[in-house]
Amino acid sequence: MDLEAAYEACRRETAHWAKTFYLGTLLLPPEKRRAIWAIYVWCRRTDDLMDSPEAQALPSTDLLARLDGWEQRTRGLFQGRVSDGLDRVLVDTLERFPQPLEAYLDMIEGQRMDVLRQRYADFTELELYCYRVAGTVGLMTQAVMGLDPAYTTAPWSERPDPTEAAVALGIANQLTNILRDVGEDRGRGRIYLPQEDMARFGYSEAELMAGTVNEAWKALMAFQLERARAWFARSEAGVRWLSADARWPVWTSLRLYRGILDVIERHDYDVFNRRAYVPTAGKLLDLPLSFVVAQVH
Repeated sequence: MDLEAAYEACRRETAHWAKTFYLGTLLLPPEKRRAIWAIYVWCRRTDDLMDSPEAQALPSTDLLARLDGWEQRTRGLFQGRVSDGLDRVLVDTLERFPQPLEAYLDMIEGQRMDVLRQRYADFTELELYCYRVAGTVGLMTQAVMGLDPAYTTAPWSERPDPTEAAVALGIANQLTNILRDVGEDRGRGRIYLPQEDMARFGYSEAELMAGTVNEAWKALMAFQLERARAWFARSEAGVRWLSADARWPVWTSLRLYRGILDVIERHDYDVFNRRAYVPTAGKLLDLPLSFVVAQVH
């Protein structure tokens, strides 16, 4: 597969698996959107080591061995070693937009967490997991998005850390994924909602596994949604300092993904029987609104 064909494969993969995210990337300049697709596909390949149908039938020792091999392959990518076309696009992206190897290794470590644990005692533990599997994406894409030149001349009191904002957006997105996918995750024996929170609201693991929607569940979920929204709010401070050609795409992705939380509320917190997503019409209607927000914030 030549380089152009490999980038096209990344585009198709992103469009198929991440429709909301893909819509936001289309608003980027061509070179930047291609880089984001390449990063997304590396993340997707990493996730598939754990969550593909084939992987779910493997014992944990085999999964950990897979991740060890993937780590070595990823280290090789940062030294320019490629095994296939999808490797080539990431190496090309890294040459155009240098990124920290640590972010990629941290994401692999997040996959190891999925092998070794299926419960999280409190939010401190869950936050670390969310950083590793999603906050790292903010670190990977930060160099691609770029910063507005005004950032370097703004007074220190007005300059939020863009890295913190990028990580916060990744964590907010992952918390949203967790809340949307509670029903699916229970089928794999995984519960990401902190055990401490479940106990606080009087909702048991047995009730979750049974898909029980009662007042305790609604109160628990309302609390989780507000926490996710708080992380989205933390990320907003950094979006205004992105380069001009990246603000609209990022605002679009942020607003559409945060909209999933609104859908969960409209479904009365029933994530066991109803899939929460923003319909295509809603996405298209939000595009001009996100454009306006990107101009004034």
